[in-house]
Amino acid sequence: MHHMRSIFASPWDGFTERSCIVTVCNNLGSKPNGDGRVAMNFRLLIKGGTVVDGSGAAAYPSDVRVSGGRITEIGQALSSTVGERVIDATGCYVTPGFIESHNHWDGGVWWAPNMEPLPAYGITTSINGNCGFSMAPAPKNPEDRQSIIEIFNFFEDIPEEPMEKNVPWDWETWSEYKASMLRNVTVPVNFAAFCGHIPMRLYVMGQEAWTRAATSDEIQKMCALLDDALAAGALGLSSNQLDHDKFERPLPSQLADDAEYRALLEVVARYDGATFQVVVDHFFHMTGPKQVERLGRMAKETGARMHWLGLPTLKYALEGGKPSALLHEQFKAEGGAEIWTAYHHVSPTSVINFGRSLVFAQNGNPVWQEVVNAKTWDEKSALLTDPDWLARARVAWDQDTYSHSYLRDSTKLTFKESESGWGPVGITLADYIEQSGIAHPSDALADWVFKNGAESVVHKQSLPNDDDAMLAMFRDSRSVGNVSDGGAHGKMFCGNGDNVLLLTEYVRDRAILSIEEAVHVMTGKLAYFFGLNDRGLIEQGKVADIAVFNLAEIERRPEEKIWDVLDGKGGRTYRYTRAPAPMRLTLVNGVPIFDNGAFTGRFPGDFIGPEQSMVLAMAAE
Repeated sequence: MHHMRSIFASPWDGFTERSCIVTVCNNLGSKPNGDGRVAMNFRLLIKGGTVVDGSGAAAYPSDVRVSGGRITEIGQALSSTVGERVIDATGCYVTPGFIESHNHWDGGVWWAPNMEPLPAYGITTSINGNCGFSMAPAPKNPEDRQSIIEIFNFFEDIPEEPMEKNVPWDWETWSEYKASMLRNVTVPVNFAAFCGHIPMRLYVMGQEAWTRAATSDEIQKMCALLDDALAAGALGLSSNQLDHDKFERPLPSQLADDAEYRALLEVVARYDGATFQVVVDHFFHMTGPKQVERLGRMAKETGARMHWLGLPTLKYALEGGKPSALLHEQFKAEGGAEIWTAYHHVSPTSVINFGRSLVFAQNGNPVWQEVVNAKTWDEKSALLTDPDWLARARVAWDQDTYSHSYLRDSTKLTFKESESGWGPVGITLADYIEQSGIAHPSDALADWVFKNGAESVVHKQSLPNDDDAMLAMFRDSRSVGNVSDGGAHGKMFCGNGDNVLLLTEYVRDRAILSIEEAVHVMTGKLAYFFGLNDRGLIEQGKVADIAVFNLAEIERRPEEKIWDVLDGKGGRTYRYTRAPAPMRLTLVNGVPIFDNGAFTGRFPGDFIGPEQSMVLAMAAE
């Protein structure tokens, strides 16, 4: 495995000489892990900070002592001991490390294990295997395995080439996948994952998973695969009732009947802390309320904990989402099995390129998606200049694109980057129409893309969230926040660093959420929900996943390109990341992963699951 370079060694704009980190030498010891490897034992005393413990309780001034990967003491005016490093946290908050509740780092950890920029943003746990997409079970048949790779590529912008060439695929079951991760991958943050419904169906049913319901024998085989995963520490089962693929086919999980779902939910219900996750549709075909009702009732009947993505918070979707909102309240009032809804405080992905993007397909424009799906520039440019395609594209733009989509508003589309350098950039599609004299927005966009290239980038303005709906989600007793999609959409960019935007926009700048609330929804509340009971709180005896930061210093920094994604041809292609927020300090299992303004190059992340924690990796100092 190749470790990519870190961008964190460089200074960032606007941050002054730091004064809070004081090092006392000889603070490093070691101890054996359960699997025989040697772990670093950092002895640290974080002094003078304000503790926000992740429970939602009021912040308080206190020192925090860390040793052996655990929080060993909390109190005021603690004295340092010989060989203990002292961290001056004056003016800083000391919080649990932040949990990314919905990531897609499944593929990326195999070729970009630094997981940039998560360490610089105080992230200490990454939840993966979401949306019904996971790396296991891995079908034996190459065609079925390729379906999994293509699904990750189309829906999450995970590049095919390194998925095919850098991932060993030396597993079939989920437990074997986890064992391969333990052998082959080191990561800086804790890693957890669901078992995906879609690969499970492909493993058992092959290509027929796309076209029919499962037989009773096939359902039993899927249940055995899920049982293997949950016994090995998977977070639960993830499924998908939202997406159609690039051929407009509903994903295989949408062919599952009630008998299949019920059997799988009965397996989930047998495992304490396990969860059934399903993504539903409040955007395309508006089947969300029907699926929430259907699957929520089965979850109640089987006793399986469920969370669904998610109750709409975008202004345009509030009316259509009312039936789901009523169901959410009804499920809470009924008691019994817990049913939670999910949300994110940042509007979905809003950057388009023309080499790898699902934005057109997910906004109801299949004709423009043909350009994205075309494999070579010759094929793409032929479409962009073909009169018949241009005519079809105009019709799709005017008639097929969803009425609420900002693709319909040329003032909301900004030319951001040009691959060829032809330009112009920094202007809107509406400006280009005026300058070029090309009347129809589809024709004008085709002209610009033809001149600028497939890797050119257009920014689509994000649809606005509703403040009241957001606050209701932050404070809802059964809501799962921080659904960032980080690790996906590297060329469209989303997710990474959004956690800090919650702290700055909602707490610091607009003062509509308290620091205690914001930290709680990204730490203790999520740790409880996912069954990660040994972390998520600043509490004596808990695992020392900790973030230290000054609220005045941090920002969700602007995106920037780095060329660290293997292209399968001996070179690299790009993805977007961010400069550090920065945290003053990020600890994972008591080990500094971001410190003194830089990624430390340490990889102490564990492979964690409900009620348990198994070591994923520990790099030697």
